[in-house]
Amino acid sequence: MARIVLDNVAHSYEAKPQADADWALKPSDHVWEHGGAYALLGPSGCGKTTLLNIISGLVVPTRGRILFDDIDVTHLPTEKRNIAQVFQFPVIYDTVTVAENLAFPLRNRGMSREAAMARVKEIARLLELTHDLPRKARGLTADAKQKISLGRGLVRPDVAAILFDEPLTVIDPHLKWELRSALKEIHRKLDVTMIYVTHDQTEALTFADTVVVMHEGQVVQVGTPDELFDRPAHTFVGHFIGSPGMNLLPCAVDGDTARIAGHSVKLGRRYDGLAGRIELGVRPEFAALSNAGEGLPVRIKQIDDLGRTRIARLDLAGFPIAATVPPDTDVSGDAGIVAFNPAKVFIYADGRLVA
Repeated sequence: MARIVLDNVAHSYEAKPQADADWALKPSDHVWEHGGAYALLGPSGCGKTTLLNIISGLVVPTRGRILFDDIDVTHLPTEKRNIAQVFQFPVIYDTVTVAENLAFPLRNRGMSREAAMARVKEIARLLELTHDLPRKARGLTADAKQKISLGRGLVRPDVAAILFDEPLTVIDPHLKWELRSALKEIHRKLDVTMIYVTHDQTEALTFADTVVVMHEGQVVQVGTPDELFDRPAHTFVGHFIGSPGMNLLPCAVDGDTARIAGHSVKLGRRYDGLAGRIELGVRPEFAALSNAGEGLPVRIKQIDDLGRTRIARLDLAGFPIAATVPPDTDVSGDAGIVAFNPAKVFIYADGRLVA
């Protein structure tokens, strides 16, 4: 394992970057601790794969340093960094057996056949590949081939870190949960640093202990899944995490009151001296729809019954929002009232949480 440090790392694919938009990865400082399970989460083009490739050595950053246990590896090639990387599509040898595929990284480093096979059997058991060990890889499904690719990344006991670049893209949906659970179990057993790149919030939040959320080449928040949901530090995090995501409404704030299209919303604290683009953020879980009482008048567009809960799609003075329909609420017609939990309402200035 290794403690991996990003020291003011930034990267541009332009020869002479000038504008902010020229940087695929904006300056970033971060520490990946020994044995942590991390996810890099964000939409396509946000810079997460660039960052992963900088850590692996496939890309040399335009600025900054990469440290593995206080050793500068910024200009070291991948093979000198002692890492394993698993890609989006399986990289295996079709003409040899599953066991030989899994053993290849070990045998290539001089491990004895007996020791290599013992390790292969351990990883195969964790990935439920035991019965496939004697089979040639050529005849296996895409799911099984990607499990072999995962196994080849996991089989080495001496790696500084294992990097996963959207490894479950080709996996059938019903197997994704099983493999995510298997990776979590493997992480607990092997105690190795894992960094997992994905655009899928479910994959990130169920795999990682710490999630790094990226947007437009920038790290906008680092935290546990609970922290990202309970207190988004950026409007992008609020919108991207959760289903549906956080409601974001332009507003004006005066002390402990926000005003949205002429309507007042009581806040949980005072805000003074705000400047810039001000928005109120509240998750649908903390916005309740009713047909009477105090709150903001809304027009009901749709009610989605999700089994354990109902989500209302509403129009608030021209702004679309989502709210929870309490179990005992009988909503009829297209008019309603929505009330926010003041303790769960956040104020953002220019996209950033006002602390």
